[in-house]
Amino acid sequence: MDFNTGVLLLSAGTVGGLINALAGGATLITFPAMLAAGLPAIIANASNAVAISPGHLIAALADRRKLPAPTMRTVSFVVVAVLGGAIGAVALLLLPERLFTLPVPALIAFATLLFAFAPRIQACSVRHYSIDNMLPTGFSATLLGMACVYGGFFGAGLGVILTAILSITEPNDIRSIKALKNFLATCVAFAATVIFIVQGAVRWPETTVTLVGAMIGGYGGGHLIRVLPANYVRQFVIVAGAAMTVIYAGRYWL
Repeated sequence: MDFNTGVLLLSAGTVGGLINALAGGATLITFPAMLAAGLPAIIANASNAVAISPGHLIAALADRRKLPAPTMRTVSFVVVAVLGGAIGAVALLLLPERLFTLPVPALIAFATLLFAFAPRIQACSVRHYSIDNMLPTGFSATLLGMACVYGGFFGAGLGVILTAILSITEPNDIRSIKALKNFLATCVAFAATVIFIVQGAVRWPETTVTLVGAMIGGYGGGHLIRVLPANYVRQFVIVAGAAMTVIYAGRYWL
């Protein structure tokens, strides 16, 4: 890894960490940076997952008092999250490189749209979290499992998906839902990163530099969140995601 690549990844990690602290959506910055650094798409995705995974744990610990009690339902959700993350990670590693690069622009576009409409999605789902007729446990676990498989496979926008699902299926206040979402995202990330590391799918020099940047950005974001409107950050991420969609569509589709 040369100096310019190191600067690129450190900068992307810092911006990603800052964005995660303020609004979420670091993957839309860090994953394209991994690709720009010359990593193969699958290795870039696995390395990116490891680099940004501590953010989920930090978010979960920040509001640990709102985490739900370890009931059978909560434990079952954790099991689903771990299994889903592992299945998604294995599916990624078994997929031929050319078959993963083909949907990359679509995945980035999907994540960008999720991020752009996240406030509306979450507001809509929150309005339904107090409904009397909750979704059947099996159906809610299936929805959660599908989301966690996606999280282990790619992961961008997972927080939005989990928040929407939990808001519909869990009769809790929104702060508790957010805490559970962060904890489940941590479980997904843990399962996926363990598999990526064991299988040797992580390029450590690039991952370490991005991780350091993400920690710096996360720390700075914790201070900037008091003064910088999150809406400005959201607009930046949406524009960046749209630009990356066009760039990688041109690379992989044209």
